[in-house]
Amino acid sequence: MGQAGMAEAAVRYLRSAGTAPGDSATPTGSGVSAGAPAPPVEPLPRPELRCVGEDERAPVGQAEFRRVLGNFASGVAVVTSPATDGEDGPAGFACQSFSSLSLDPPLVAFMVGRTSTTWPRIARAGAFCVNVLAAHQGELCRGFAVSGADKFAGVAYDAAPASGSPRLTDTLAWIDCTIHAVHTGGDHLIVVGRVDALGTGTDEDQAPLLFHKGRFV
Repeated sequence: MGQAGMAEAAVRYLRSAGTAPGDSATPTGSGVSAGAPAPPVEPLPRPELRCVGEDERAPVGQAEFRRVLGNFASGVAVVTSPATDGEDGPAGFACQSFSSLSLDPPLVAFMVGRTSTTWPRIARAGAFCVNVLAAHQGELCRGFAVSGADKFAGVAYDAAPASGSPRLTDTLAWIDCTIHAVHTGGDHLIVVGRVDALGTGTDEDQAPLLFHKGRFV
């Protein structure tokens, strides 16, 4: 399946929920025809999900959940994707929920909020690059964590070899992927990517950027 076909697969879950407009013009076959505008994609609304009945007390409070899970230190990455037709530039967001998933085939995964405004652009592109950040790149990460700004202003990058997604300069590693599958996970989506190319930065001895208890360490 080509990249356009993967983009169609990535947004199919939106249309199946009836949340994306333009369903009557859904492309078939290999995806959008040459020269046609990209199909509109919108973030999913926050789901009304409960693990207990309306008359029961939730077993875990959200504040306590955040406090306890904050003890798990995680690496930090920036997930990027190339611009598609009608967009001013590439897309990207800071992510601390990235992980390897499978060796054969080579798969990775990241989680993104269902109400993210960046995810629909990644879904439309059908591909992404994970940029694993080094310890000195905390400010770079903060820039990609904001909403509504030009996140790439002043940021050095080149094109990842397979997808053309922004490959940020001076990171620890990069993983260039095609979207393989998308699964729902409560108020987040679980995005699985098939690895097409990957590599490390020029200085493999750099320390990683870590996030622990709500701050970089």
